[in-house]
Order: sequence, then C-alpha cells, then structure tokens
Amino acid sequence: MLSLVDMTSPQLSPEITMQALQEQLPGARRTLFRHFHIGGCSSCGFRPEETLAEVCHRNENLNPEQVIEILRAGYEEERKLLVSPTELKGWMDAGRALTLVDVRSKEEFEAVRLPGALRFDQELMSQWKSEQDKQGLLVFYDHRGQQVLDAASYFVGHGFPQVRCLEGGQDAWALQIDPAMPRYVVE
Repeated sequence: MLSLVDMTSPQLSPEITMQALQEQLPGARRTLFRHFHIGGCSSCGFRPEETLAEVCHRNENLNPEQVIEILRAGYEEERKLLVSPTELKGWMDAGRALTLVDVRSKEEFEAVRLPGALRFDQELMSQWKSEQDKQGLLVFYDHRGQQVLDAASYFVGHGFPQVRCLEGGQDAWALQIDPAMPRYVVE
C-alpha cells in the first residue's frame, strides 16, 4: 500500500525512468500534466522506460532540474491533502462536521464502506453547486488510496477549499481502525 506521508523525500534525477518516477511520486503524472501538458493523453504521453530527461527533451526541451523542483512541490502539496485513518477517526469521534465521499464502484460501496459515507456519483456532484456546499470538509476515499487524489484534485481545482483524502483508503481503515471490516482484492 502506497503512503505519501511515510515516504522520505523522493530521490529524483533526470535519469529516473518514468515508471520509477510514478512509483516514487504517485501524483507525478497529475503534476506534469497540470504544469506542462505532459502525460494526460496519447499525444503528450510517455513510455514507462523513458527517462525524465528524454521526456523533457522532446517536450520543448524543458530543463529537467526545474521539472524536478516542480514535481517535488507537487508532492508536498499532495501530502497536505492526506489524512491518516487515525486522524480521521479522531475527527469523527469528536463530532467534526465532514462529508465522507467514497469514490469506489457501486459494487464495492454496497459490499463495504466507512460509517456515514456517501457514494460519489453524478447526483451527488450535481448537489454540490452552491458556495455553501463548497465550504464543508470533504474527505474522499477509495480502496487503497491510489486513485483518490485524482478526485480530490478535481474538487480543489473547482473551488472546494477543504478537501482531504484518506491515506491508504478503505483498506487502511480496516487494518488500523476497524479490523472487523471486510477487506478485499480487486481483480
């Protein structure tokens, strides 16, 4: 299970492969796309075995060291979005107002979910239109915390100032908070 909070500062160099970069920085693709339009579609994609220097060279001859600094800044920003299962449980026990949003499939949601969670779907999204809705704390989670930052980034980019992601997802919650909660593997 990937954990941004427990990771030490990533070791990056221009020679790092894109696969290794994404393993060390799960949000690297989001950061590259947001800043340089790299990696978001087939016309700006990259191969796992390419090095960062090669990708920078064929994308307007970007300076790899400057790109690394932007990747590190993106990593630090994403770390700020994470909340540990223990911290979230503390918030819930203290009665802190928050909305838990499950971004997993309908089948996963129906099988097992965190207490009080809402399933993210079009209907829920259409309800969040007013400024009042944007002010509340939203805590997103998925199965293992690997895709949830995509959802969080979308909402941060659309004016929701209080967005967090459950580090390690529902699986970490089951391991650390509720051992009776069923765990599963997605195939």
